[in-house]
Amino acid sequence: MSTSRRAPSLLESLFPILFLIVLLVVNIMIFGTDGLSGSNQLVLVISSAIAGLVAIFRLKIKWDRLQDGIVKSISSAMSSILILLLIGALAGTWLLSGIVPAMIYYGLQILNPTIFLIAACIVSAIVSVATGSSWTTVATVGVALLGIGKALGFGEGIIAGAILSGAYFGDKMSPLSDTTNLAPAMAGTDLFTHIRHMTKTTVPSILITLLIFGVIGFISGAEGSVSQVKEISAVIVENFNINGLLFIVPVLVLIMIVKKVPAVPALLAGALLGGVFAIIFQPQVISIISGEEGGTFLYQSYKAVMMALYGEISITTSNDVVNELLVTGGMSGMLNTIWLIICAMIFGGIMEESGMLKVLAEAIIEKVHSVGSLVASTAATCVFFNVTTSDQYLAILVPGRMYADIYRKRGLKPENLSRTLEDSATVTSVLVPWNTCGATQASVLGVATLTYAPYCFFNIISPFMTILFGYFKLGMTFYTEEEMMEIKKELAL
Repeated sequence: MSTSRRAPSLLESLFPILFLIVLLVVNIMIFGTDGLSGSNQLVLVISSAIAGLVAIFRLKIKWDRLQDGIVKSISSAMSSILILLLIGALAGTWLLSGIVPAMIYYGLQILNPTIFLIAACIVSAIVSVATGSSWTTVATVGVALLGIGKALGFGEGIIAGAILSGAYFGDKMSPLSDTTNLAPAMAGTDLFTHIRHMTKTTVPSILITLLIFGVIGFISGAEGSVSQVKEISAVIVENFNINGLLFIVPVLVLIMIVKKVPAVPALLAGALLGGVFAIIFQPQVISIISGEEGGTFLYQSYKAVMMALYGEISITTSNDVVNELLVTGGMSGMLNTIWLIICAMIFGGIMEESGMLKVLAEAIIEKVHSVGSLVASTAATCVFFNVTTSDQYLAILVPGRMYADIYRKRGLKPENLSRTLEDSATVTSVLVPWNTCGATQASVLGVATLTYAPYCFFNIISPFMTILFGYFKLGMTFYTEEEMMEIKKELAL
């Protein structure tokens, strides 16, 4: 590093961020929902180059120092990248074994016309937890529920609100979700600690949501047919051996989570057990996926389980809605998200090593005088990035990097940050018409964003709930004095 290196100004520090925002807005206008396939990643790389030029030519920092910062930044996310790969593998074998279809099947059984809105929210939540994807949930079960709700006499806005509330609850609580893995990766905590910490704000939010939908449903008193849901259930039973024994695997994984078994061995065990249960309970599915009807069952089993672990598999049925639901990408399905993380860490590494991230953080700290105001600032920043960058991933990635050290300096453990990121970034993305999430869900459901947004009670309540917990210091975890001494030493280096 050059001896003439100086500290960046606020304007210099803001420039790469503003460049990133502008380029992302242009990118979303051109590529829309396909941005995650590569263009968003390249935007991050180009923005990293801009940050690098500022650092080299304005701040007189040598490239070798910036490169070390990039490597350090990427290294900090490697455990999360490994977890993402295992999540993909687990999703594959849980589909192959019938675990995910069983979750969907039993979830659909609770649908009752007299409590339709509550049931629609719960069903969407169950399916979303099982699949780890709000988009898949909305595009499959959500579309079916919308049709049923209309037949029952409910307005399309409130039906969509119930579906999206449940879908985004499941999306942020499922260990299979990319955002649920992304948030702790940015904050510096582990997946299961993040999920356990989120329950403190998420459970009250969803309970209030269900209460609101219950009151609306009771006042409406709508009745009608649920034949479409019964058809989906029948198709699942026709193609899979559905029974309660399949839940042994998720229960064992849940026990490991409760026992605080590290995420990597717990997820690997869950993925491999899913493969074993596929061999035991779904021999007909094994034969179809392997495509080797003439081979031995051992050969078919090995090929099908391996395919489920590493690549895309799909189950074709007589129902198009079910067909869209029974698809998973395995490990390879996680590569775009991993690519995005690596590119974001490149940008974050340069911003951090050059001191620009520190300048931005200190500018925010000057306005923050309490835990509550820090949490509120984080939530507001996430919503700001959802509105300006039109991408929920960037709304997690950039604020996550910006606030990580601020939380540590204030004595707050990283799970507080990861929870706030999800409570504000993940759930509010669908409320913005030009955000990829808002645009996609409006298109899939055929309901305008501004029509359903007022009824997405969970998505609206969540950021306010996390801010409320921050101001009253409810459910917040703090470092001990000894841990703070070590952190101060580390930050001083």
